[in-house]
Amino acid sequence: MGHDHDHGHDHVHAAEGSNLRRVMIALVMTGTFMIVEVIGGIISGSLALLADAGHMLTDTMALALAAMAFHVSKRPPDGNLTYGYQRFQILAAFVNGLSLLAIVGWILFEAVSRFISPRDILGETMLVVAAAGLVVNLVSFTVLHTGDQENLNIRGAALHVAGDLLGSVAAIVAAIVIIYTGWTLIDPLLSVAVAGLILRSAWSLVKRSAHVLLEGAPEWLDVDAMQERIVANVPGVGEIHHVHIWGLTPQQLMLTMHMSLGEPVASQSDVIRSVKSFLKQEYGIGHSTIELEVDGCADH
Repeated sequence: MGHDHDHGHDHVHAAEGSNLRRVMIALVMTGTFMIVEVIGGIISGSLALLADAGHMLTDTMALALAAMAFHVSKRPPDGNLTYGYQRFQILAAFVNGLSLLAIVGWILFEAVSRFISPRDILGETMLVVAAAGLVVNLVSFTVLHTGDQENLNIRGAALHVAGDLLGSVAAIVAAIVIIYTGWTLIDPLLSVAVAGLILRSAWSLVKRSAHVLLEGAPEWLDVDAMQERIVANVPGVGEIHHVHIWGLTPQQLMLTMHMSLGEPVASQSDVIRSVKSFLKQEYGIGHSTIELEVDGCADH
């Protein structure tokens, strides 16, 4: 049986450090402006502002969770978690996605009540706060979006801020319409539109993170084709079966499989090393465990 670890830890730790810094910057900016937006929403009576403030509240918690996930994931493996704590990032992304879905439900509920009972809105106050929010969210989104988008934790944080960004744009448009026409129903109407956009991103995040948590194989990988390529390209390999592929994160793939030899070879270990090298170079699978079958499958 062979066993191999990916030793590119320095690169991984450097990327994680950069991601953590980006999340902390967005956390401070979002948390600070959330207070301003809550006050502005209450004073102006705008649902668009209050919805965005509620979104920013969960964003603050989501960013704090993301930052904690990056910190926890640095902890080395131990007797309880022998693979380490990397999967905590995926759990954080899943929780963030669920919180986004909850926000969408709250916005829709509040919008319906506003349609039934329209309220007076101070357009000028709403416009000033929304414009300031747009600037803050643009900076936060830029900081996060230029990070590692293959990292679901960063992706989840960026999606939260993107939702805030859309909320600020909607609030600005609604404020301008209210100032010049007095039509206050534009406020809940645009809130519903933003909720629809958030819903799409939230569902994608929940689906992707749940796939990782359920030990799903990478979506881009054809397992049958991979087996055929190994047999065709690595001398000495006979049959491959019992293949299981999953990831601690989308970037840290793991594999276990059974393999028999197709012909007598000088060194069984050399064949295993060749398969491991092929898996790493062609598919980015840095941690593989291969059970070599000499006299039939032991599981049968």
